[in-house]
Amino acid sequence: MLQRIQSIYLLAAAGVSAGLIFVFHLWVTNDDVVVYAKDDIKVLAMFVASAALSLVTIFKYKNRKSQFMLGRLNIILNFILLGFFVYQSLNVSGETNVSEKGIGMLLPIISIVFLALANKAIKKDEDLVKSVDRLR
Repeated sequence: MLQRIQSIYLLAAAGVSAGLIFVFHLWVTNDDVVVYAKDDIKVLAMFVASAALSLVTIFKYKNRKSQFMLGRLNIILNFILLGFFVYQSLNVSGETNVSEKGIGMLLPIISIVFLALANKAIKKDEDLVKSVDRLR
Protein backbone atom coordinates (compact mmCIF):
# COMPACT_ATOMS: atom_id res chain seq x y z
CA MET A 1 0.00 0.00 0.00
CA LEU A 2 2.74 2.43 -0.90
CA GLN A 3 0.36 4.43 -3.09
CA ARG A 4 -1.40 6.06 -0.13
CA ILE A 5 -1.29 9.82 0.39
CA GLN A 6 0.67 9.52 3.64
CA SER A 7 3.51 7.94 1.69
CA ILE A 8 3.69 11.08 -0.44
CA TYR A 9 3.71 13.28 2.67
CA LEU A 10 6.39 11.18 4.35
CA LEU A 11 8.50 11.19 1.19
CA ALA A 12 8.18 14.98 1.03
CA ALA A 13 9.23 15.25 4.68
CA ALA A 14 12.24 13.03 3.96
CA GLY A 15 13.12 15.18 0.94
CA VAL A 16 12.94 18.35 3.00
CA SER A 17 15.05 16.84 5.78
CA ALA A 18 17.66 15.21 3.56
CA GLY A 19 17.76 17.16 0.33
CA LEU A 20 17.05 20.79 1.04
CA ILE A 21 19.61 21.06 3.86
CA PHE A 22 22.34 21.20 1.22
CA VAL A 23 20.53 23.90 -0.78
CA PHE A 24 19.49 26.44 1.88
CA HIS A 25 21.86 27.91 4.44
CA LEU A 26 21.01 28.01 8.13
CA TRP A 27 22.60 31.32 9.07
CA VAL A 28 25.44 33.73 8.36
CA THR A 29 27.89 34.49 11.17
CA ASN A 30 29.28 37.89 12.09
CA ASP A 31 32.38 37.07 10.04
CA ASP A 32 30.23 36.60 6.89
CA VAL A 33 30.65 32.82 6.95
CA VAL A 34 27.64 31.00 5.52
CA VAL A 35 26.75 27.99 7.69
CA TYR A 36 24.99 24.99 6.15
CA ALA A 37 23.70 21.92 7.99
CA LYS A 38 26.67 19.88 6.77
CA ASP A 39 29.01 22.21 8.70
CA ASP A 40 27.59 21.22 12.11
CA ILE A 41 27.64 17.46 12.73
CA LYS A 42 24.86 17.56 15.36
CA VAL A 43 22.46 19.40 13.07
CA LEU A 44 23.34 17.16 10.14
CA ALA A 45 22.80 14.04 12.25
CA MET A 46 19.38 15.26 13.38
CA PHE A 47 18.30 16.10 9.83
CA VAL A 48 19.52 12.73 8.51
CA ALA A 49 17.82 10.92 11.42
CA SER A 50 14.57 12.71 10.60
CA ALA A 51 14.85 11.73 6.93
CA ALA A 52 15.69 8.12 7.80
CA LEU A 53 12.80 7.94 10.24
CA SER A 54 10.45 9.23 7.53
CA LEU A 55 11.65 6.58 5.09
CA VAL A 56 11.32 3.82 7.70
CA THR A 57 7.81 5.04 8.47
CA ILE A 58 6.79 4.70 4.81
CA PHE A 59 7.59 0.98 4.82
CA LYS A 60 5.75 0.29 8.09
CA TYR A 61 2.43 0.48 6.20
CA LYS A 62 1.24 -2.91 7.51
CA ASN A 63 1.30 -1.70 11.11
CA ARG A 64 -0.50 1.66 11.18
CA LYS A 65 -0.14 2.12 14.93
CA SER A 66 3.64 1.92 14.79
CA GLN A 67 3.59 4.10 11.69
CA PHE A 68 1.61 6.72 13.61
CA MET A 69 3.97 6.46 16.59
CA LEU A 70 7.06 6.86 14.39
CA GLY A 71 5.47 9.92 12.80
CA ARG A 72 4.97 11.48 16.23
CA LEU A 73 8.55 10.62 17.19
CA ASN A 74 9.75 12.33 14.02
CA ILE A 75 7.67 15.42 14.85
CA ILE A 76 9.30 15.55 18.30
CA LEU A 77 12.74 15.24 16.70
CA ASN A 78 11.96 18.16 14.39
CA PHE A 79 10.71 20.25 17.34
CA ILE A 80 14.01 19.58 19.12
CA LEU A 81 15.86 20.69 15.99
CA LEU A 82 13.70 23.79 15.76
CA GLY A 83 14.35 24.55 19.43
CA PHE A 84 18.09 24.30 18.78
CA PHE A 85 17.77 26.78 15.93
CA VAL A 86 15.80 29.20 18.08
CA TYR A 87 18.41 28.90 20.84
CA GLN A 88 21.22 29.41 18.33
CA SER A 89 19.63 32.49 16.80
CA LEU A 90 18.66 34.05 20.15
CA ASN A 91 21.87 33.40 22.05
CA VAL A 92 21.35 33.98 25.77
CA SER A 93 24.64 35.74 26.46
CA GLY A 94 23.66 38.88 24.56
CA GLU A 95 26.52 38.62 22.08
CA THR A 96 25.14 36.69 19.16
CA ASN A 97 27.10 34.62 16.69
CA VAL A 98 24.29 34.74 14.15
CA SER A 99 24.10 37.95 12.16
CA GLU A 100 21.63 36.81 9.49
CA LYS A 101 19.17 33.95 9.68
CA GLY A 102 18.72 31.74 6.65
CA ILE A 103 15.73 29.97 5.20
CA GLY A 104 17.23 26.66 6.33
CA MET A 105 16.01 27.37 9.85
CA LEU A 106 12.44 26.95 8.61
CA LEU A 107 13.01 23.46 7.19
CA PRO A 108 11.93 21.69 10.41
CA ILE A 109 8.63 23.60 10.31
CA ILE A 110 7.98 22.45 6.75
CA SER A 111 8.86 18.91 7.74
CA ILE A 112 6.53 19.09 10.77
CA VAL A 113 3.66 20.17 8.52
CA PHE A 114 4.20 17.22 6.17
CA LEU A 115 4.50 14.81 9.10
CA ALA A 116 1.31 16.14 10.69
CA LEU A 117 -0.54 15.68 7.39
CA ALA A 118 0.82 12.13 7.13
CA ASN A 119 -0.29 11.32 10.68
CA LYS A 120 -3.73 12.71 9.94
CA ALA A 121 -4.02 10.43 6.88
CA ILE A 122 -2.75 7.42 8.90
CA LYS A 123 -5.35 8.12 11.59
CA LYS A 124 -8.04 8.37 8.91
CA ASP A 125 -7.01 4.96 7.51
CA GLU A 126 -7.00 3.43 10.99
CA ASP A 127 -10.49 4.79 11.69
CA LEU A 128 -11.71 3.40 8.36
CA VAL A 129 -10.36 -0.06 9.16
CA LYS A 130 -11.94 0.03 12.62
CA SER A 131 -15.33 1.00 11.16
CA VAL A 132 -15.16 -1.87 8.66
CA ASP A 133 -14.22 -4.29 11.44
CA ARG A 134 -17.29 -3.23 13.40
CA LEU A 135 -19.53 -4.28 10.52
CA ARG A 136 -18.16 -7.83 10.44
